[in-house]
Amino acid sequence: MMISSWRKRRAAKRAGKEQRRNENGEMELTIPRDFRCPISLDLMNDPVTLSSGITYDRESIEKWIEAGNFTCPLTNQVLTSLEPIPNHVTRRKIQDWCVENRSHGIERIPTPRVPISSVDASEIISKIDVARRNQDRERCRALVAKLKSLAKESERNKQCIANNGAGSALSEAFAAFSVASLSSFDDNIAVLEEILSALITMFPLDGEAKGYLGSAPAMHCLIWFLSSGDLSRRRNSVLALKELVSSMEDQRKTLNLLSEIESAIEALFKLIKTPICPTSTKASLTIIYHMITSSSTSSSTRQKQVTKLVNLGIVPLMLETLVDAERAMCERALGVLDGIVDSERGREMACDNALTMPVLVKKILRVSNTATEFSVSILHKLCKEEQREDGGVLVEALQVGAFQKLLLLLQLGCVEKTKERVSELLKMLNLHRNKVECVDPMDNFRDLKRPF
Repeated sequence: MMISSWRKRRAAKRAGKEQRRNENGEMELTIPRDFRCPISLDLMNDPVTLSSGITYDRESIEKWIEAGNFTCPLTNQVLTSLEPIPNHVTRRKIQDWCVENRSHGIERIPTPRVPISSVDASEIISKIDVARRNQDRERCRALVAKLKSLAKESERNKQCIANNGAGSALSEAFAAFSVASLSSFDDNIAVLEEILSALITMFPLDGEAKGYLGSAPAMHCLIWFLSSGDLSRRRNSVLALKELVSSMEDQRKTLNLLSEIESAIEALFKLIKTPICPTSTKASLTIIYHMITSSSTSSSTRQKQVTKLVNLGIVPLMLETLVDAERAMCERALGVLDGIVDSERGREMACDNALTMPVLVKKILRVSNTATEFSVSILHKLCKEEQREDGGVLVEALQVGAFQKLLLLLQLGCVEKTKERVSELLKMLNLHRNKVECVDPMDNFRDLKRPF
C-alpha cells in the first residue's frame, strides 16, 4: 500500500519509524520506543547514556543538565556523573533502522562527533602550559591548533574548553612567547599567530586572561600584528585590543600602553581607511573612540592622539564613512568625530569640509538615539565656536534644514543634556534665519546616499 505524500513528509521529518496501519487503513511509520528520547519523544540523533543507565538524545539531556538539574529525568536518581556516555549500540541500531526504511523517504542519521569532555579539555590545556614553560614553540603550536579545531566543531565544545580555563592559558602563552620574541621575533611568529587565532574564539575573557594579554610585551606584539600585511593577523589583533579596551578594569593600563606605542594610532587608522571587514573596522573605531575620549588617560595624552589622527585625515574619512554607513558603524564614526572636534584643529577641519553639515543633520532622528545625540553634540561644538560675521557653519546648518530637525527633536523628546544643546543651537541658529531662504530640508539630502 502506498503511503500518502503527507505521511511520507511526516515520516522523513521524524525519521526511523516502525510501520502500522492508521484508522483509515493507510500504512504509516512510528518511531520504535527504544529509539525515542524520553524527554523530546523524538528520534535520537546522538544517543547517550547517563550514570542511571537511561539513554537520552544528547541535545535534550544537556539542556536538562545546563538548567541545573542533577537527577535522571526518568528515574529521578541522583547522577554520579554529569558526563553522558555515547551509546554506540543504540545509535547503530537507529542508523540501521533508517536504512531499512529509506524507501519511505527516511534519511540515515549521521554518525555524530563525540564532544570533548572536561577531562580531555583540561588535559590539552595542561599540556599547553607545559609547552609554554618549556618554551617549546612547535609543541605549543600543535596543541593550540588541536584545541582550536575542537572548539570549532560545536558550540558545546567551545563552551567546555572555555570553562576549563583556556582563555587564561592561551593569554599566558601569548604573553610568554611575546617576551621571548623580543630577542627572536621571527622564530615565534607562527606560534603567536596560532595562539591569537584560538584566543579570539574564547571571548569574552576573564580578568586573569586580560591581565596576561594586556602586558607590555603582548601589547607590542599585537600592534606589530596590526601593522603587518597579513589580513587574519590584523583582524585578530584588533579584536583582541577591542576586548581589552572594552573592560573598565583593564582600560587605563591598556590605553596608556597603546598611547606609548608610536605606531598604534597609524595602524588603527589604516585599518579604517583600507578596511578588511566591517567587524575589524568597527573594532578599530571603538578603540580609537576610547583612546581620545576616555578619562583613563591624561588630557595631554588624548590631545596628542587627536592631533595625530587629524593630521592623518580622520575628519574627511569619518564624514565619507558616515554617508552610507549602517547603524553600528555610523554610531562609532560619530563617536570618534565627536571626540575629534573637541580640539581646535579638529573643529577647523570639520568646518572646512562641505559634507559636515549635510551629513550631521541627516543623521539626526534617522539612525538611532545614540547617533542623534552624537550628531547634536558635534553640531553644538562646531556652532558654539563660530565667530564669523557671515554666520559660517550656522548658515550652512540652516541651509540643510537643521532648524526644522532640531525643533522636531525637541518636540519628540530626548535626554536632558541633548535637550540643553538643542535649545542653545536653536537660539544660535535663529540669529541667522533671515539670511537663509526657506527650503525643503529634504532637498539637501538628494545627492547623498540614504541607507536608512
